Amino acid sequence: MPGTVRRWNYPPPLCIAQCGGAVEEMEGVILSPGFPGNYPSNMDCSWKISLPVGFGAHIQFLNFSTEPNHDFLEIRSGPSETSRMMGRFSGSELPGSLLSTSHDSIVYFHSDHSQNRPGFKLEYQAYELQECPDPVPFANGIVRGAGYNVGQSVTFECLPGYQLTGQPVLTCQHGTNRNWDHPLPRCEVPCGGNITSFNGTVYSPGYPSPYSSSQDCVWQITVPIGHGVHLNLSLLQIEPFGDYITVWDGPQQTSLQLGVFTRSLSKKIAHSSSNQVLLKFHRDTATGGIFAIAFSGGIIKDTPLSMWRVSLLSCLH
Repeated sequence: MPGTVRRWNYPPPLCIAQCGGAVEEMEGVILSPGFPGNYPSNMDCSWKISLPVGFGAHIQFLNFSTEPNHDFLEIRSGPSETSRMMGRFSGSELPGSLLSTSHDSIVYFHSDHSQNRPGFKLEYQAYELQECPDPVPFANGIVRGAGYNVGQSVTFECLPGYQLTGQPVLTCQHGTNRNWDHPLPRCEVPCGGNITSFNGTVYSPGYPSPYSSSQDCVWQITVPIGHGVHLNLSLLQIEPFGDYITVWDGPQQTSLQLGVFTRSLSKKIAHSSSNQVLLKFHRDTATGGIFAIAFSGGIIKDTPLSMWRVSLLSCLH
């Protein structure tokens, strides 16, 4: 300022370490309040380190001195106060370096009403976390997802005729070793079930591997009302003696039987007169096999029974 004695218009500013805050840079320094002077009493300070997804924080201590057992520093790998604790430090021993396995980390400092000491100075640097194992190839299904890094999720879908066993959505979890939060699911052929699609394929259990189940499998196929079910049993590589597939023209085994199909039977096509059919696979031999039954909804074709009904009605008239 102008005057006989030169002076500044304000007192010189001070750079003071703050109590808590948020840091988002790829590297930085965190100081206890008042550092390098003593920290104040009755402090509760929390800093959150937020890095891009796929990075963790490599934390190294340059200075550390607190009142033993009463004033302490906690560091957690995660975004909240309940996340996994990497360490709790108190006293004058310099802690070793830490590796956060989350893109978010929490640094928490507490001081009580008594002794005050210089506190701490730590620096952190971002490091790249490895990805979770690649789930592709996923047999008989499709994997949807942009990446396999920490915090990212992938979705699993099965091809028609297969059923998902396990969790459909997996998230790459935090940890020193990247892994999914659930085991990888599988797409398997169920032994029976209710099918309501307009067309599709019924596969033998375990397809394309030979079936091994000894239990009977029952499928009920339902297409929209007003349509019949067309079946094509062209792939029927089952044991010619003891293994067979029975088809009923309706949802129950008391319905009209459309046929019993074996490997040796030349006829491999069936048409229902209703919008529902029931399929039952029976295995009686130790040797396995495979089959694939294609089905589709379509115009109901005249059957001998329906033609007989029409003729009867004509006679009555």
